[in-house]
Amino acid sequence: MMKLDKKIAAIGILAGVTGALLVLGALKNASLSFTLYAISTLPILIAGLGWGHAAAALAVLAASGTIAVAVAPKAGLFVAIISFLPAGWISHLANLARPAVELGGPKDMLAWYPLPNILLHLCLIVSVAVLLTGYMIGYGPELIDQLVDMIMQASAGQPGAPAPDPVAIEQTKRVLLHVLPAAQAMTWVATQFVTYYLATRIVATTGRPVRPRENMNSALRMNRNAIFVMLGGLALSFVDGPLGLVGATVCGAFGAGFLMAGFAVLHFRTRGKPWRLPLLVLLYPASFFLLLPAIAIMVLGLMDTRQAIALTSAPGAGAADTPKS
Repeated sequence: MMKLDKKIAAIGILAGVTGALLVLGALKNASLSFTLYAISTLPILIAGLGWGHAAAALAVLAASGTIAVAVAPKAGLFVAIISFLPAGWISHLANLARPAVELGGPKDMLAWYPLPNILLHLCLIVSVAVLLTGYMIGYGPELIDQLVDMIMQASAGQPGAPAPDPVAIEQTKRVLLHVLPAAQAMTWVATQFVTYYLATRIVATTGRPVRPRENMNSALRMNRNAIFVMLGGLALSFVDGPLGLVGATVCGAFGAGFLMAGFAVLHFRTRGKPWRLPLLVLLYPASFFLLLPAIAIMVLGLMDTRQAIALTSAPGAGAADTPKS
C-alpha cells in the first residue's frame, strides 16, 4: 500500500480547514457572504492542482468534517455536495493525462484532459448538486408559495402599495419555481469555473502546477455533446412537476457553460481590434442584466464547440508545451 506523504497530507488538511473557515465566515458576515462562500473552494482547488489527487481528497474531507463539527452534520454534507466535492472532482480531472500517441499525437508527449470536457463535467455536477440540495431543503411549489406570500405581505404594509393581483401572483409563483434553480445553477457554474481559473493562476506562480497553463480564449469551449444535454433540459423545462425543475436546472447550468464559452470565443475573435475593450466592457454587464445579449453570446458558444487538447513533454522528453486543436 502506498504511503501518503506527510507534506501532501498537511497541505490537504490545511486547505480543507481554510475552505471551511471561509464558509463559516460567510455565515457570520452577511455583507461578504457571497464572496467568502464563492472562494471557499479556492484552497481545495489549489491543493488539488498543485499537489495532486490525495491533497484534494483530504481537503474535501477536512473541509466537510470541519463544518459538520462546527455547525451540524447536515450542513457539512450540504456544503460538500454543492461546493467541495465539485471542486475536488474538477481538480482531479484537470490532473489527468495520457500519452498523446494514443490520440494520434506526437511521441514523447502527454495529452491532458480537455478543458471542454472539464466544463461539461462541471455543468453536470452542478446540475446534480442543485437538484440534491433542492430535495434536501424541500424545494417545490409549497416553498415558493411561502416565499412569494411573505414578499407580498411585506410589500402590502408599505404606504401607496397597489392591491395584490391574484392572477399576477400565481404567474409569479410559476415563473419563480423554475427560474430560481436555473439561476442558482447558472451562477454556481460560473462561480466555480472562475474560482478554478484563479486557482490555476495562483498555482502557476508557485512553479509546481501539475497541468500546463492554457490560453482560455482559445481553449475554453463546450463539449459537442453538451448541446444535446442542453436541448433535453430545455424540453423538460416545459413539463410540469419535478421533471420541469430538472430541465430548468440543466438549462441554467449548461447555459452558463455556453455563455462562458461564448465570451471566450468573443475574446478570441476580437484580439487586436481597437474596439475590443469598449465592446467587452459593454457586453459583460449587459449579459448579466439583459436576456438578449446573454442569448447572443450563448449562440457564439453553441456555434464553436471545437476541442483543444493541451500537450506537454512526457518525463524526460524535454519538449515545450504546445496546444493542439
